[in-house]
Amino acid sequence: MPSLDALTAGLNAVLARGAVADDKLCIIDRVPAIWSSTYPSEIITCRAGQRELTLYCKYMAGLRHQSYGHRGGLPYETEVYRRVLHSSLLPTAPFYGAYQEPETGDIWLFLKYLDGSLRLPKGPQPQSLLEAARWMGRFHSENEPQVSCAVPSFLRRYDSEYYLGWARRTSEYASGLQPSLPWLEPLCGRFEQCAEILLSAPQTIIHGEFYPHNILVRDGVVYPIDWESAAIAAGEIDLAMLTEAWDPDDVRRCEFEYRQARWNGATPRGFARRLAAARLYQSFRWLGEQRDWTLSHGNRYYFDQLRTIGEELQLI
Repeated sequence: MPSLDALTAGLNAVLARGAVADDKLCIIDRVPAIWSSTYPSEIITCRAGQRELTLYCKYMAGLRHQSYGHRGGLPYETEVYRRVLHSSLLPTAPFYGAYQEPETGDIWLFLKYLDGSLRLPKGPQPQSLLEAARWMGRFHSENEPQVSCAVPSFLRRYDSEYYLGWARRTSEYASGLQPSLPWLEPLCGRFEQCAEILLSAPQTIIHGEFYPHNILVRDGVVYPIDWESAAIAAGEIDLAMLTEAWDPDDVRRCEFEYRQARWNGATPRGFARRLAAARLYQSFRWLGEQRDWTLSHGNRYYFDQLRTIGEELQLI
């Protein structure tokens, strides 16, 4: 974590640019965030004159975790807040700005702390899950026209090489498992067909890791966070991630709510096939991340999903 003096200077620089504080700001409390993933984070309470402000602060801390081009880090996430989410009509965690530490060049990201919010799995179910599906359907609908005209050029775009890289790494990392998974190598070799399905789908801006633990819920409103994996791709990818391992009835309801929010009932043909291809990609995405993950018994779920969907798509 940055020192108190350094953090105070950084916050004053950011908030002065945003005209949030007319008076010099001081930090009156800072507590490590209960939940933080890749990056160190804490909750800061500041005072400027008679006003108080509570922020969620996230620090780069020298970390570079690009994950084969899947993640962009805090500099990339900052641009997503500035250039994508800022103009969205949907609820998002308010963005106060980012500060570049002069000596290291690290980025510090400042968001409003959503007091009283819960991670989606802790919220009332299935209402929270269904609201997240509606949020993402509306977000994809809102951003689909941007992809063909004014989409921010900094956003990554999933292409065939991106998709196929996950299958190649899965095949390599799982080579010692082949005797017990004789179907895996043929499936990896035919994954290009799924990549074509995803590339031919209506493209939009996706979150990229729209898992329940990356979604906050407060008073029935959802706020997706952790946007460093945002990209241009098939929206079904986000839906596949949101609905992973939930009750089948709730999954079907989520799919319905997503289609209604995105297309108002006029779902393009081939939706079920695109969603199946997205779930296949999702499994390769995690199995092709690190060799230890591929071989972990805890990831057996993804191998089971690969086989089930591979058979469903008649690839094995």
